Amino acid sequence: SIKPIRNRRITLIGGAGFIGHNLALHLKKLGAEVSVIDGLEVNNLTSVIGNTDNLPHPDLSLHVINERLRLLRENEIPLYVQDARDYHALSHLLEKKTDPQVIIHLAAVSHANRSNKDPYSTFDHSFRTLENALDNAKNKNLHVEQFVYFSSSMVYGHFKNGAVDEDTPCEPLGIYGALKFGGEKLVIAYNQVFGLPYTIVRPSALYGERCISRRVGQIFIESALFGKEITVNGNGSDALDFTYIQDLLNGVTKVIENKNAINQVFNLTYGSSRTTGDMIDILRTYFPNIKVSSVPKDKLTPDRGTLSVEKARTMIGYEPSWPLERGYPQYIEWYKDLFKSNPALKR
Repeated sequence: SIKPIRNRRITLIGGAGFIGHNLALHLKKLGAEVSVIDGLEVNNLTSVIGNTDNLPHPDLSLHVINERLRLLRENEIPLYVQDARDYHALSHLLEKKTDPQVIIHLAAVSHANRSNKDPYSTFDHSFRTLENALDNAKNKNLHVEQFVYFSSSMVYGHFKNGAVDEDTPCEPLGIYGALKFGGEKLVIAYNQVFGLPYTIVRPSALYGERCISRRVGQIFIESALFGKEITVNGNGSDALDFTYIQDLLNGVTKVIENKNAINQVFNLTYGSSRTTGDMIDILRTYFPNIKVSSVPKDKLTPDRGTLSVEKARTMIGYEPSWPLERGYPQYIEWYKDLFKSNPALKR
């Protein structure tokens, strides 16, 4: 039931983002024929220039994005700069250029707060792109064997008992979670109507190299590096299933390799929640003088916790191996090296 990754044609839509470029590099290393389609607009090149609201350190963000693009180039991964909201342009690329056996759909607004502030744009970038990708994937001229959709732990809403598994009823809060859950339903509907094989992936609280999405782990490190006070939502006891990017990459590899993953939903996380206070304790070992203050928690931020990975462990052999004590120091070291070799970024 294992299908080797080597030589398989895999197209990542939205593949120049944080998860996407890391995944493209990882799959290429394993011998896949990887291609990336990305408009470079959402959390990417064109959104950084002149944007200091969402990105308080635009020079740093720009540097990180250029680093992603350089790595894709150096690893000879074709990047087609195309907005996936354009149905016909996307069709042309998939049919004439990439002819994928596997489509991994990542294109989306990747931030819950931003989604709630701008629902129209979020719908456009998260749902319209998905509909276009799905509609192309069912095309008989293509040879799509698997459609992998990136959902989110936010589909669960409040974790009732501090833990969820894939059978827990989903009650998302706010626009972001609702669109992710709607996306899951759309993917399943395309399977029901057209027989399109799918796998839905639910990650949680990701952190790792070359992220500009303003995720909590990134914000903490950048605040420390720039000598700014760190603000924590609530009292630091909020628990999240912090997941280092490498665990997710290994999980997605299993999803593509293993036939058991077809038409399934998987939590792909570390599988054990930790508090934001734990994260700050690790940060303190590198930055002993950091100042921390707390702000009230947003009412649209669900109470979360652990996502069980037992299903992925049992069905596809997923074994997360990056606890916070291993992954977060690696991420901090990467940032410190980046600043050491590029002192101008401290501006």
